[in-house]
Amino acid sequence: MLRQFFPVPLSPARVRQRGGVLAVLPGSTAGHLQLVTGLKSLAHRNTLPRQQKGTTMNLHLRQSCSLFARMLLLAAVFVAVQPSHAAPQSQQNAGTSSSKLQSQAEQGDAVAQYNLAQSLLRHDPANEDYQSALKWLRASAAQGNAHAEYLLGYLYEHGKGVPRDYAKAAENYRAAALQGHSPAENNLASLYQHGQGVPKNMGKALEWYLASARHGNPVGQCNLAALYYLGSGIPRDYKEGAKWFRAAADSGSADAQNSLGVSYYKGLGVALDYTEAARWLRLAAQHGLPIAQTNLAYLYEQGKGLPLDYVAAYTWYSRALAAGDASGADRRNELSHLMTRKQIAEATSLLATISAQSQQQPPAAASSLSLLQTH
Repeated sequence: MLRQFFPVPLSPARVRQRGGVLAVLPGSTAGHLQLVTGLKSLAHRNTLPRQQKGTTMNLHLRQSCSLFARMLLLAAVFVAVQPSHAAPQSQQNAGTSSSKLQSQAEQGDAVAQYNLAQSLLRHDPANEDYQSALKWLRASAAQGNAHAEYLLGYLYEHGKGVPRDYAKAAENYRAAALQGHSPAENNLASLYQHGQGVPKNMGKALEWYLASARHGNPVGQCNLAALYYLGSGIPRDYKEGAKWFRAAADSGSADAQNSLGVSYYKGLGVALDYTEAARWLRLAAQHGLPIAQTNLAYLYEQGKGLPLDYVAAYTWYSRALAAGDASGADRRNELSHLMTRKQIAEATSLLATISAQSQQQPPAAASSLSLLQTH
């Protein structure tokens, strides 16, 4: 399942959430579910709430896939279930001086202790300030601060400044999760799913993923959707999977948007609708998700849900390749033999313009439901 990362140094970091990705591999008959998470910047989340950073967990689940169309094999190859650790956010006012914060922390203010710890965690783990940060973080967690408990769980899970200890990670995640902290709920679910620090228990994993999803955490929603989509530890239910992919997609998760688009393309859990598939895939592609760019290119190439447009298809295949998804390389090559020189020149010019205008958006999650042709 996917987790949210808490980068090191622990400055306002990012937690990129990865959603289920359906990748189609030419001629393949089985796929695997892989949980992967990224980083979302805490710096962009300066509210007091429970957005904490998370970790990554990879889960490989086998599933057979079927031939969807003559030139399209849609395999649930990478349905990413994401651990949802949201980066802890600063709870101090911008005007609070470091000296005042130190004073408040020494007086036992749990929020001040947490914020002071966050500030000190920006240093390298070898720095003595980092160890001081751990002291304040433990003090805040001891008072029941869910953000501190979550962050402490992350540090134990990743061995940052402390020996890696999944049992302590689970203990702290659970403490925060019992307070309704959705990223902690998601990460605790991931530990149960993988049997790290706690006995492997898919029932418990489902319980905590569901709690995280119901609390509105997009990563938890994607992870839950992926479990339903693949039938991992629970009866397969495409309708429930589509429901939770949609919830995460509505929150802006590119991976979920891509997976929902694939669901519409395949008619899994929702009525088959190429137009809706194209709408969601476009959103994910515009967010910079490489596999979604490949999927969108395929729709343009086939004229499904979108006007047949070789120039657009070639352009999106090229963008996906440049972003690291080589799954559409053969399709782009074949497409180039069908295009006129004028069309290729037009696509090349368009790519140059796009490259000049956008100094590339931050890389998006690498896994998602993917529509790849067999040729």
